Amino acid sequence: MHVLFVIDPLPSLKAYKDSSVAMMRALAARGHTLSVALQGDLYIDAGVVKVQCQAIQLVDGADLHQPGWWREGARADVSMNGFDAVLMRKDPPFDMEYLYSTHLLEFAQKQGAKVFNTGAAIRNHPEKLAITEFAEFTSPTLVTRDMSRLRAFHAQHHDVIVKPLDGMGGMGIFRLQKAEPNLGAILETLTDNGQRTIMAQRYIPEIVAGDKRILIIGGEPVPYALARIPLAGETRGNLAAGGRGVAQPLTARDKEIALSLGPRLAERGLLLVGLDVIGDYLTEVNVTSPTCFVEITEQTDFDVAQAFAVALERAAGG
Repeated sequence: MHVLFVIDPLPSLKAYKDSSVAMMRALAARGHTLSVALQGDLYIDAGVVKVQCQAIQLVDGADLHQPGWWREGARADVSMNGFDAVLMRKDPPFDMEYLYSTHLLEFAQKQGAKVFNTGAAIRNHPEKLAITEFAEFTSPTLVTRDMSRLRAFHAQHHDVIVKPLDGMGGMGIFRLQKAEPNLGAILETLTDNGQRTIMAQRYIPEIVAGDKRILIIGGEPVPYALARIPLAGETRGNLAAGGRGVAQPLTARDKEIALSLGPRLAERGLLLVGLDVIGDYLTEVNVTSPTCFVEITEQTDFDVAQAFAVALERAAGG
C-alpha cells in the first residue's frame, strides 16, 4: 500500500515516543510506501481534492532521539484518491483550519479516497462533548456557559472539574473544591463572562491512580491501558502536564466501556479511538490523533503499532 500521513512537520515530532512514527515504522516493516503532507498541503482544484505530498523513507537503525530518522524523496501533487490509505494524524488544536481539513477529507472520500479516521467522523465526535452520548459511563456532567447553572452544579457536587471544550494536554483544567475562593473568577475566565461554553464534571478521586488511555483499533480494545498518573499535588494526569505513564491490563469496567463503544464508533468511520477513563468513568473520546502506542508497547507484550498496521490493511483492503 501507499499510505499518506497528514501530520505535523516531521522535525517537530518526538520520534522516539510518537505514535504516528510508530505507525510509520510498522507499516514500512510490512513493505508499505509512505508519504507525508501538512494540513495546509490539502487543496481542491477543479473540484478534485489533491495534496502536495512528500515521499519519505525511514532510516534503518536510526536513533529516534536525534534528527535524521527519515530521508526525503520526491514531492508531487496528486489526487487524494491515488493513495491506498490516508491517515489524518494532525494534532489538535481543533481550530477552523482543522475543521476545513475535515471537509476536504470528507470530499476526498466521496471521490474514492480511503481516509482514517474519516473527516466526518472526526468532525462529528468533538473529543470532550462526545462522552455525553454515553452518559451511562460518565460522572455527572454539565455542558453550559450559564454561570448560574455552573454555580448550582458546584454547590450540588462540592468538588468539580471545569474545562474548556477545545483544550488539549490538560490545558485550562481547574479543580473547584467546596471552599474555592476564586470560583467566580475561574468561571468568568473559562466562559469569557458567559460567552463560551465549557464542561463541568463531578471530581473523580480515582485520578490519583491514573487517567487511563484505552486504545480501540477497528472496534477492538487493546488489552492494556496506559494509566497516566499525576505528579504529586497535581490534578491532571496528562503526559504533557508531567504525568507518568504506567501500562496495565484493562479492568472489567474498562472492558465494559470499550466493548460497548468500540463497535459503534468503528461503524462511524473511526478506525482508531483513544478512550480516557478515570476510575470507572469515561471522561473523553479522542479521535483526532490518539497516542500512547509506544508506552504500551515498551511496557507489555502487545505491539500496538503492528496491530494498527494489520487493522489498516484490512480496512483499506491492502
